[in-house]
Amino acid sequence: MPERPLLTPTTARWLPWVVAIAFFMQSLDATILNTALPSMARDLAENPLRMQSVVISYMLTVALLMPASGWIADRFGTKQVFFSAIGLFTFGSLLCAVSPNLTTLVCARVIQGMGGALLVPVGRLVVLRAYPRSELVRILSFITIPGLFGPLIGPTLGGWMVEYASWHWIFLINLPVGALGCWAVKRALPDLRGEQTPFDGQGFILFGAAMVLITIALEGLGELHLSHLRVILLLFAGMACLAAYWLRAVHDPNPLFSASLFRTRSFAVGILGNLFARLGSGALPFLVPLLLQVALGYTPSEAGMSMIPLAASAMVAKSLARPLIERFGYRTVLTGNTLLLGAMMASIGLVSDETPYVALLIHLGVLGAVNSIQFTAMNTVTLIDLSDNEASSGNSLLSVVAQLSMSLGVASAGALLGGFTSSVSADGVSTVLGAFQLTFLTIGLMAMLAATIFVQLSPEVGRKRT
Repeated sequence: MPERPLLTPTTARWLPWVVAIAFFMQSLDATILNTALPSMARDLAENPLRMQSVVISYMLTVALLMPASGWIADRFGTKQVFFSAIGLFTFGSLLCAVSPNLTTLVCARVIQGMGGALLVPVGRLVVLRAYPRSELVRILSFITIPGLFGPLIGPTLGGWMVEYASWHWIFLINLPVGALGCWAVKRALPDLRGEQTPFDGQGFILFGAAMVLITIALEGLGELHLSHLRVILLLFAGMACLAAYWLRAVHDPNPLFSASLFRTRSFAVGILGNLFARLGSGALPFLVPLLLQVALGYTPSEAGMSMIPLAASAMVAKSLARPLIERFGYRTVLTGNTLLLGAMMASIGLVSDETPYVALLIHLGVLGAVNSIQFTAMNTVTLIDLSDNEASSGNSLLSVVAQLSMSLGVASAGALLGGFTSSVSADGVSTVLGAFQLTFLTIGLMAMLAATIFVQLSPEVGRKRT
Protein backbone atom coordinates (compact mmCIF):
# COMPACT_ATOMS: atom_id res chain seq x y z
CA MET A 1 0.00 0.00 0.00
CA PRO A 2 1.60 3.34 -1.04
CA GLU A 3 2.17 5.89 1.72
CA ARG A 4 -0.48 8.62 1.76
CA PRO A 5 1.07 11.93 0.61
CA LEU A 6 1.04 15.14 2.60
CA LEU A 7 -0.92 17.69 0.57
CA THR A 8 -0.36 21.41 0.87
CA PRO A 9 -3.50 23.37 1.83
CA THR A 10 -3.68 24.80 -1.70
CA THR A 11 -3.41 21.38 -3.34
CA ALA A 12 -5.94 19.84 -0.93
CA ARG A 13 -8.39 22.63 -1.77
CA TRP A 14 -8.00 22.60 -5.56
CA LEU A 15 -7.41 18.92 -6.32
CA PRO A 16 -11.14 18.00 -6.17
CA TRP A 17 -11.90 20.80 -8.64
CA VAL A 18 -9.32 19.46 -11.10
CA VAL A 19 -10.80 15.97 -10.99
CA ALA A 20 -14.35 17.39 -11.17
CA ILE A 21 -13.47 19.26 -14.40
CA ALA A 22 -12.33 15.98 -15.95
CA PHE A 23 -15.46 14.16 -14.80
CA PHE A 24 -17.62 16.92 -16.30
CA MET A 25 -15.79 16.80 -19.65
CA GLN A 26 -16.27 13.05 -19.88
CA SER A 27 -19.94 13.02 -18.87
CA LEU A 28 -20.82 15.97 -21.11
CA ASP A 29 -19.18 14.35 -24.13
CA ALA A 30 -21.10 11.13 -23.51
CA THR A 31 -24.46 12.90 -23.95
CA ILE A 32 -23.93 16.01 -26.07
CA LEU A 33 -23.17 14.08 -29.27
CA ASN A 34 -26.38 12.09 -29.80
CA THR A 35 -28.58 15.11 -30.51
CA ALA A 36 -26.15 16.24 -33.22
CA LEU A 37 -25.95 12.95 -35.17
CA PRO A 38 -28.55 13.84 -37.86
CA SER A 39 -26.84 17.17 -38.58
CA MET A 40 -23.43 15.51 -38.67
CA ALA A 41 -24.75 12.88 -41.06
CA ARG A 42 -26.12 15.57 -43.36
CA ASP A 43 -22.81 17.46 -43.47
CA LEU A 44 -20.79 14.27 -43.98
CA ALA A 45 -23.19 12.93 -46.65
CA GLU A 46 -24.09 9.88 -44.53
CA ASN A 47 -27.35 8.18 -43.57
CA PRO A 48 -28.34 9.41 -40.07
CA LEU A 49 -29.48 5.88 -39.24
CA ARG A 50 -25.93 4.60 -39.91
CA MET A 51 -24.02 6.93 -37.58
CA GLN A 52 -23.74 4.61 -34.59
CA SER A 53 -20.04 3.98 -35.25
CA VAL A 54 -19.32 7.53 -34.03
CA VAL A 55 -20.77 6.57 -30.64
CA ILE A 56 -19.50 2.98 -30.52
CA SER A 57 -15.88 3.83 -31.37
CA TYR A 58 -15.62 6.03 -28.27
CA MET A 59 -17.47 3.67 -25.91
CA LEU A 60 -15.53 0.61 -27.05
CA THR A 61 -12.15 2.36 -26.71
CA VAL A 62 -13.04 3.40 -23.16
CA ALA A 63 -14.08 -0.17 -22.30
CA LEU A 64 -10.89 -1.59 -23.84
CA LEU A 65 -8.42 0.66 -21.99
CA MET A 66 -10.22 0.97 -18.66
CA PRO A 67 -8.77 -2.30 -17.23
CA ALA A 68 -5.24 -1.00 -17.78
CA SER A 69 -5.81 2.42 -16.17
CA GLY A 70 -4.60 1.45 -12.68
CA TRP A 71 -1.44 -0.23 -13.96
CA ILE A 72 -0.66 2.72 -16.26
CA ALA A 73 -1.08 5.16 -13.36
CA ASP A 74 1.23 3.09 -11.13
CA ARG A 75 3.80 2.75 -13.92
CA PHE A 76 3.98 6.38 -15.08
CA GLY A 77 2.54 8.34 -12.15
CA THR A 78 -0.88 9.91 -11.73
CA LYS A 79 0.19 13.43 -12.69
CA GLN A 80 1.69 12.48 -16.05
CA VAL A 81 -1.13 10.04 -16.88
CA PHE A 82 -3.93 12.43 -15.92
CA PHE A 83 -2.31 15.29 -17.84
CA SER A 84 -1.89 13.02 -20.88
CA ALA A 85 -5.50 11.82 -20.58
CA ILE A 86 -6.90 15.36 -20.65
CA GLY A 87 -4.50 16.26 -23.47
CA LEU A 88 -5.50 13.23 -25.57
CA PHE A 89 -9.18 13.87 -24.96
CA THR A 90 -8.82 17.53 -25.96
CA PHE A 91 -6.68 16.73 -29.02
CA GLY A 92 -9.19 14.08 -30.07
CA SER A 93 -11.96 16.67 -29.73
CA LEU A 94 -10.08 19.02 -32.07
CA LEU A 95 -9.63 16.23 -34.63
CA CYS A 96 -13.34 15.42 -34.40
CA ALA A 97 -14.24 19.05 -35.09
CA VAL A 98 -12.14 19.20 -38.28
CA SER A 99 -13.01 15.71 -39.58
CA PRO A 100 -14.05 15.87 -43.27
CA ASN A 101 -15.67 12.40 -43.41
CA LEU A 102 -17.08 9.62 -41.24
CA THR A 103 -13.93 7.47 -41.28
CA THR A 104 -11.75 10.31 -40.00
CA LEU A 105 -14.35 11.18 -37.38
CA VAL A 106 -14.43 7.59 -36.08
CA CYS A 107 -10.62 7.53 -35.84
CA ALA A 108 -10.68 10.85 -33.96
CA ARG A 109 -13.27 9.44 -31.57
CA VAL A 110 -10.91 6.54 -30.83
CA ILE A 111 -8.19 9.04 -29.85
CA GLN A 112 -10.71 10.90 -27.73
CA GLY A 113 -11.73 7.61 -26.11
CA MET A 114 -8.11 6.81 -25.24
CA GLY A 115 -8.08 9.91 -23.07
CA GLY A 116 -11.60 9.38 -21.77
CA ALA A 117 -10.76 5.85 -20.62
CA LEU A 118 -8.21 7.22 -18.15
CA LEU A 119 -9.98 10.36 -16.94
CA VAL A 120 -12.49 8.91 -14.48
CA PRO A 121 -10.60 5.89 -13.04
CA VAL A 122 -7.29 7.75 -12.62
CA GLY A 123 -9.04 10.81 -11.21
CA ARG A 124 -10.84 8.65 -8.67
CA LEU A 125 -7.57 6.85 -7.88
CA VAL A 126 -5.81 10.15 -7.13
CA VAL A 127 -8.53 11.11 -4.65
CA LEU A 128 -8.49 7.69 -2.97
CA ARG A 129 -4.72 7.89 -2.46
CA ALA A 130 -4.45 11.57 -1.57
CA TYR A 131 -7.11 11.99 1.13
CA PRO A 132 -7.71 10.21 4.44
CA ARG A 133 -10.61 7.77 4.57
CA SER A 134 -12.62 10.15 6.77
CA GLU A 135 -12.65 12.71 3.93
CA LEU A 136 -13.43 10.35 1.05
CA VAL A 137 -17.24 10.42 1.14
CA ARG A 138 -17.29 14.23 1.04
CA ILE A 139 -14.63 14.51 -1.69
CA LEU A 140 -16.04 11.73 -3.89
CA SER A 141 -19.53 13.22 -3.62
CA PHE A 142 -18.18 16.60 -4.69
CA ILE A 143 -16.28 15.35 -7.75
CA THR A 144 -19.23 13.28 -9.03
CA ILE A 145 -21.75 16.14 -8.91
CA PRO A 146 -20.48 17.79 -12.16
CA GLY A 147 -20.70 14.37 -13.81
CA LEU A 148 -24.41 14.23 -12.97
CA PHE A 149 -25.03 17.51 -14.79
CA GLY A 150 -23.50 16.22 -18.04
CA PRO A 151 -26.52 14.06 -18.97
CA LEU A 152 -28.84 16.86 -17.84
CA ILE A 153 -27.46 19.67 -19.99
CA GLY A 154 -25.62 17.68 -22.69
CA PRO A 155 -28.50 16.89 -25.09
CA THR A 156 -29.98 20.39 -24.82
CA LEU A 157 -26.61 22.10 -25.25
CA GLY A 158 -25.85 19.86 -28.23
CA GLY A 159 -29.20 20.68 -29.83
CA TRP A 160 -28.73 24.41 -29.39
CA MET A 161 -25.20 24.33 -30.78
CA VAL A 162 -26.29 22.39 -33.84
CA GLU A 163 -29.28 24.64 -34.47
CA TYR A 164 -27.66 28.02 -33.87
CA ALA A 165 -24.01 27.33 -34.76
CA SER A 166 -22.81 23.97 -36.13
CA TRP A 167 -22.10 20.45 -34.86
CA HIS A 168 -18.38 21.20 -34.80
CA TRP A 169 -18.88 23.25 -31.63
CA ILE A 170 -19.90 20.21 -29.58
CA PHE A 171 -16.24 19.19 -29.87
CA LEU A 172 -14.67 22.65 -29.88
CA ILE A 173 -16.28 23.39 -26.51
CA ASN A 174 -13.87 20.85 -25.00
CA LEU A 175 -10.79 22.85 -26.04
CA PRO A 176 -10.91 25.65 -23.43
CA VAL A 177 -12.10 23.22 -20.74
CA GLY A 178 -9.26 20.83 -21.62
CA ALA A 179 -6.69 23.63 -21.61
CA LEU A 180 -7.90 24.73 -18.18
CA GLY A 181 -7.73 21.13 -16.98
CA CYS A 182 -4.14 20.65 -18.22
CA TRP A 183 -3.05 23.88 -16.53
CA ALA A 184 -4.75 22.85 -13.29
CA VAL A 185 -3.13 19.39 -13.34
CA LYS A 186 0.32 20.97 -13.59
CA ARG A 187 -0.50 23.26 -10.68
CA ALA A 188 -2.45 21.05 -8.28
CA LEU A 189 -2.19 17.32 -9.00
CA PRO A 190 0.25 15.27 -6.90
CA ASP A 191 2.36 12.65 -8.68
CA LEU A 192 1.41 9.41 -6.96
CA ARG A 193 2.65 5.94 -7.79
CA GLY A 194 1.50 2.63 -6.37
CA GLU A 195 3.35 -0.63 -6.05
CA GLN A 196 4.50 -2.10 -9.36
CA THR A 197 2.33 -5.16 -9.93
CA PRO A 198 2.47 -7.61 -12.86
CA PHE A 199 0.11 -6.73 -15.69
CA ASP A 200 -1.73 -9.52 -17.48
CA GLY A 201 -0.84 -8.43 -21.01
CA GLN A 202 -1.98 -11.65 -22.69
CA GLY A 203 -5.27 -11.58 -20.82
CA PHE A 204 -5.72 -7.92 -21.76
CA ILE A 205 -5.23 -8.76 -25.46
CA LEU A 206 -7.61 -11.75 -25.35
CA PHE A 207 -10.30 -9.85 -23.46
CA GLY A 208 -9.95 -6.81 -25.72
CA ALA A 209 -10.01 -8.92 -28.88
CA ALA A 210 -13.23 -10.58 -27.73
CA MET A 211 -14.91 -7.19 -27.19
CA VAL A 212 -13.77 -5.82 -30.55
CA LEU A 213 -14.77 -8.92 -32.55
CA ILE A 214 -18.23 -9.16 -30.99
CA THR A 215 -18.86 -5.45 -31.54
CA ILE A 216 -17.72 -5.63 -35.18
CA ALA A 217 -20.03 -8.61 -35.67
CA LEU A 218 -23.01 -6.57 -34.46
CA GLU A 219 -21.88 -3.63 -36.59
CA GLY A 220 -21.63 -6.06 -39.51
CA LEU A 221 -25.38 -6.60 -39.33
CA GLY A 222 -25.95 -2.87 -39.59
CA GLU A 223 -23.53 -0.22 -40.83
CA LEU A 224 -20.82 -2.50 -42.26
CA HIS A 225 -23.20 -4.67 -44.34
CA LEU A 226 -21.20 -7.86 -43.81
CA SER A 227 -22.50 -11.22 -45.00
CA HIS A 228 -24.18 -13.45 -42.43
CA LEU A 229 -21.32 -15.94 -42.72
CA ARG A 230 -18.73 -13.28 -41.81
CA VAL A 231 -20.86 -12.10 -38.90
CA ILE A 232 -21.11 -15.67 -37.56
CA LEU A 233 -17.35 -16.15 -37.96
CA LEU A 234 -16.65 -12.90 -36.11
CA LEU A 235 -18.99 -13.88 -33.29
CA PHE A 236 -17.38 -17.31 -33.08
CA ALA A 237 -13.89 -15.76 -32.99
CA GLY A 238 -14.98 -13.32 -30.27
CA MET A 239 -16.47 -16.07 -28.12
CA ALA A 240 -13.32 -18.18 -28.67
CA CYS A 241 -11.14 -15.31 -27.39
CA LEU A 242 -13.43 -14.94 -24.39
CA ALA A 243 -13.22 -18.67 -23.65
CA ALA A 244 -9.43 -18.57 -24.01
CA TYR A 245 -9.27 -15.66 -21.58
CA TRP A 246 -11.44 -17.53 -19.08
CA LEU A 247 -9.29 -20.66 -19.23
CA ARG A 248 -6.18 -18.53 -18.74
CA ALA A 249 -7.69 -16.53 -15.87
CA VAL A 250 -8.51 -19.72 -13.97
CA HIS A 251 -4.83 -20.71 -13.80
CA ASP A 252 -3.04 -17.33 -13.87
CA PRO A 253 -1.96 -16.05 -10.42
CA ASN A 254 -2.42 -12.39 -11.50
CA PRO A 255 -5.23 -12.31 -14.09
CA LEU A 256 -6.76 -9.14 -15.50
CA PHE A 257 -10.03 -10.14 -13.80
CA SER A 258 -10.07 -13.14 -11.49
CA ALA A 259 -12.39 -15.99 -12.44
CA SER A 260 -12.90 -16.62 -8.72
CA LEU A 261 -15.08 -13.50 -8.56
CA PHE A 262 -17.85 -15.48 -10.21
CA ARG A 263 -17.97 -17.93 -7.31
CA THR A 264 -19.89 -15.19 -5.48
CA ARG A 265 -23.46 -15.69 -6.68
CA SER A 266 -24.62 -12.09 -6.35
CA PHE A 267 -21.60 -10.90 -8.34
CA ALA A 268 -22.16 -13.40 -11.16
CA VAL A 269 -25.86 -12.56 -11.35
CA GLY A 270 -25.14 -8.82 -11.15
CA ILE A 271 -22.55 -8.87 -13.94
CA LEU A 272 -24.73 -10.92 -16.31
CA GLY A 273 -27.80 -8.88 -15.43
CA ASN A 274 -25.90 -5.64 -16.03
CA LEU A 275 -24.75 -6.89 -19.41
CA PHE A 276 -28.23 -7.71 -20.70
CA ALA A 277 -30.22 -4.94 -19.00
CA ARG A 278 -27.86 -2.23 -20.23
CA LEU A 279 -28.20 -3.43 -23.83
CA GLY A 280 -31.54 -1.64 -23.83
CA SER A 281 -30.64 1.25 -21.54
CA GLY A 282 -27.45 1.96 -23.46
CA ALA A 283 -29.39 2.33 -26.69
CA LEU A 284 -31.83 4.94 -25.33
CA PRO A 285 -29.61 8.08 -25.52
CA PHE A 286 -28.74 7.08 -29.09
CA LEU A 287 -32.22 6.12 -30.32
CA VAL A 288 -34.50 8.72 -28.73
CA PRO A 289 -32.90 11.86 -30.30
CA LEU A 290 -32.83 10.08 -33.67
CA LEU A 291 -36.51 9.12 -33.36
CA LEU A 292 -37.51 12.67 -32.50
CA GLN A 293 -35.53 14.32 -35.31
CA VAL A 294 -35.47 11.80 -38.15
CA ALA A 295 -38.92 10.22 -37.74
CA LEU A 296 -40.98 12.91 -36.00
CA GLY A 297 -39.42 16.09 -37.41
CA TYR A 298 -38.30 17.74 -34.18
CA THR A 299 -35.59 20.40 -34.38
CA PRO A 300 -32.26 19.60 -32.67
CA SER A 301 -33.02 21.96 -29.79
CA GLU A 302 -36.50 20.49 -29.30
CA ALA A 303 -35.06 16.97 -29.31
CA GLY A 304 -32.36 17.99 -26.83
CA MET A 305 -34.80 19.63 -24.42
CA SER A 306 -37.04 16.56 -24.62
CA MET A 307 -34.23 14.56 -23.00
CA ILE A 308 -34.18 16.76 -19.87
CA PRO A 309 -36.94 14.81 -18.06
CA LEU A 310 -35.02 11.57 -18.68
CA ALA A 311 -31.90 12.89 -16.92
CA ALA A 312 -33.63 15.04 -14.28
CA SER A 313 -35.88 12.24 -13.04
CA ALA A 314 -32.87 9.90 -12.94
CA MET A 315 -31.10 12.26 -10.52
CA VAL A 316 -34.18 12.56 -8.30
CA ALA A 317 -34.98 8.82 -8.27
CA LYS A 318 -31.52 7.71 -7.08
CA SER A 319 -32.64 8.11 -3.47
CA LEU A 320 -35.62 5.77 -3.98
CA ALA A 321 -33.54 2.65 -4.63
CA ARG A 322 -32.27 2.09 -1.08
CA PRO A 323 -35.66 2.07 0.76
CA LEU A 324 -37.16 -0.14 -1.95
CA ILE A 325 -34.31 -2.64 -1.66
CA GLU A 326 -34.46 -2.67 2.15
CA ARG A 327 -38.20 -3.29 2.01
CA PHE A 328 -38.43 -5.87 -0.76
CA GLY A 329 -34.88 -7.17 -1.35
CA TYR A 330 -32.76 -7.09 -4.50
CA ARG A 331 -34.47 -10.02 -6.23
CA THR A 332 -37.97 -8.54 -6.09
CA VAL A 333 -36.85 -5.00 -6.93
CA LEU A 334 -34.59 -5.98 -9.83
CA THR A 335 -36.95 -8.56 -11.33
CA GLY A 336 -39.98 -6.26 -11.19
CA ASN A 337 -38.09 -3.11 -12.18
CA THR A 338 -36.42 -4.88 -15.13
CA LEU A 339 -39.81 -5.98 -16.50
CA LEU A 340 -41.18 -2.45 -16.01
CA LEU A 341 -38.12 -0.90 -17.65
CA GLY A 342 -38.35 -3.21 -20.67
CA ALA A 343 -42.07 -2.53 -21.04
CA MET A 344 -41.49 1.24 -20.95
CA MET A 345 -38.74 0.99 -23.58
CA ALA A 346 -40.99 -1.10 -25.80
CA SER A 347 -43.87 1.34 -25.36
CA ILE A 348 -41.81 4.14 -26.92
CA GLY A 349 -42.62 2.23 -30.10
CA LEU A 350 -46.19 3.54 -29.72
CA VAL A 351 -45.01 7.15 -30.09
CA SER A 352 -46.10 8.78 -33.35
CA ASP A 353 -46.44 12.27 -34.77
CA GLU A 354 -49.88 12.43 -33.11
CA THR A 355 -48.52 11.78 -29.61
CA PRO A 356 -48.98 14.88 -27.39
CA TYR A 357 -45.65 16.45 -26.47
CA VAL A 358 -46.54 16.54 -22.77
CA ALA A 359 -47.32 12.80 -22.83
CA LEU A 360 -43.92 12.12 -24.39
CA LEU A 361 -42.14 14.17 -21.70
CA ILE A 362 -44.00 12.36 -18.91
CA HIS A 363 -43.14 9.00 -20.47
CA LEU A 364 -39.45 9.89 -20.71
CA GLY A 365 -39.47 11.24 -17.15
CA VAL A 366 -40.91 8.03 -15.70
CA LEU A 367 -38.52 5.99 -17.85
CA GLY A 368 -35.56 7.95 -16.48
CA ALA A 369 -36.65 7.29 -12.89
CA VAL A 370 -37.12 3.56 -13.48
CA ASN A 371 -33.77 3.40 -15.29
CA SER A 372 -32.01 5.15 -12.39
CA ILE A 373 -33.39 2.69 -9.83
CA GLN A 374 -32.27 -0.14 -12.12
CA PHE A 375 -28.68 1.13 -12.38
CA THR A 376 -28.37 1.77 -8.64
CA ALA A 377 -29.73 -1.65 -7.69
CA MET A 378 -27.68 -3.52 -10.32
CA ASN A 379 -24.42 -1.83 -9.34
CA THR A 380 -24.81 -2.39 -5.61
CA VAL A 381 -25.96 -6.02 -5.79
CA THR A 382 -22.94 -6.84 -7.94
CA LEU A 383 -20.46 -5.71 -5.28
CA ILE A 384 -22.36 -6.25 -2.04
CA ASP A 385 -21.00 -9.71 -1.16
CA LEU A 386 -17.40 -9.34 -2.36
CA SER A 387 -14.57 -9.42 0.18
CA ASP A 388 -12.28 -6.41 0.65
CA ASN A 389 -9.58 -8.15 -1.41
CA GLU A 390 -12.01 -8.75 -4.28
CA ALA A 391 -13.79 -5.39 -4.26
CA SER A 392 -11.27 -3.48 -6.40
CA SER A 393 -11.11 -6.12 -9.16
CA GLY A 394 -14.87 -6.62 -9.05
CA ASN A 395 -15.57 -2.90 -9.32
CA SER A 396 -13.15 -2.63 -12.26
CA LEU A 397 -14.88 -5.48 -14.10
CA LEU A 398 -18.29 -3.93 -13.38
CA SER A 399 -17.14 -0.62 -14.90
CA VAL A 400 -15.87 -2.39 -18.02
CA VAL A 401 -19.05 -4.46 -18.41
CA ALA A 402 -21.21 -1.34 -17.99
CA GLN A 403 -19.27 0.51 -20.70
CA LEU A 404 -19.13 -2.52 -22.98
CA SER A 405 -22.83 -3.32 -22.68
CA MET A 406 -23.78 0.26 -23.58
CA SER A 407 -21.51 0.01 -26.63
CA LEU A 408 -23.14 -3.30 -27.60
CA GLY A 409 -26.55 -1.72 -26.98
CA VAL A 410 -25.85 1.04 -29.50
CA ALA A 411 -24.45 -1.51 -31.97
CA SER A 412 -27.53 -3.73 -31.55
CA ALA A 413 -29.87 -0.76 -31.94
CA GLY A 414 -28.06 0.33 -35.10
CA ALA A 415 -28.24 -3.18 -36.55
CA LEU A 416 -31.95 -3.49 -35.71
CA LEU A 417 -32.74 -0.05 -37.08
CA GLY A 418 -30.91 -0.77 -40.32
CA GLY A 419 -32.58 -4.15 -40.70
CA PHE A 420 -36.09 -2.90 -39.98
CA THR A 421 -35.63 0.12 -42.27
CA SER A 422 -34.90 -2.27 -45.13
CA SER A 423 -37.80 -4.59 -44.33
CA VAL A 424 -40.78 -2.31 -43.70
CA SER A 425 -42.82 -1.74 -46.83
CA ALA A 426 -44.32 1.72 -46.43
CA ASP A 427 -42.78 4.85 -47.96
CA GLY A 428 -41.47 8.14 -46.60
CA VAL A 429 -41.67 9.02 -42.93
CA SER A 430 -43.84 6.02 -42.09
CA THR A 431 -41.02 3.71 -43.23
CA VAL A 432 -38.55 5.29 -40.83
CA LEU A 433 -41.10 5.58 -38.02
CA GLY A 434 -42.09 1.93 -38.44
CA ALA A 435 -38.43 0.91 -38.21
CA PHE A 436 -38.01 2.89 -34.99
CA GLN A 437 -41.17 1.39 -33.51
CA LEU A 438 -39.99 -2.16 -34.19
CA THR A 439 -36.52 -1.33 -32.85
CA PHE A 440 -37.85 0.01 -29.54
CA LEU A 441 -40.13 -3.01 -29.20
CA THR A 442 -37.18 -5.35 -29.73
CA ILE A 443 -34.75 -3.65 -27.33
CA GLY A 444 -37.51 -3.53 -24.72
CA LEU A 445 -37.98 -7.29 -25.01
CA MET A 446 -34.19 -7.77 -24.89
CA ALA A 447 -33.99 -5.79 -21.66
CA MET A 448 -36.83 -7.79 -20.12
CA LEU A 449 -34.82 -10.99 -20.59
CA ALA A 450 -32.51 -9.79 -17.81
CA ALA A 451 -35.34 -10.47 -15.35
CA THR A 452 -34.72 -14.20 -15.82
CA ILE A 453 -31.17 -13.57 -14.54
CA PHE A 454 -32.09 -11.43 -11.53
CA VAL A 455 -34.68 -13.96 -10.35
CA GLN A 456 -31.71 -16.25 -9.55
CA LEU A 457 -30.79 -14.02 -6.58
CA SER A 458 -31.58 -15.12 -3.04
CA PRO A 459 -34.78 -13.40 -1.85
CA GLU A 460 -33.00 -12.20 1.32
CA VAL A 461 -30.13 -10.35 -0.39
CA GLY A 462 -30.33 -6.66 0.54
CA ARG A 463 -33.53 -6.93 2.56
CA LYS A 464 -33.37 -5.09 5.88
CA ARG A 465 -34.04 -7.40 8.79
CA THR A 466 -36.52 -6.22 11.39
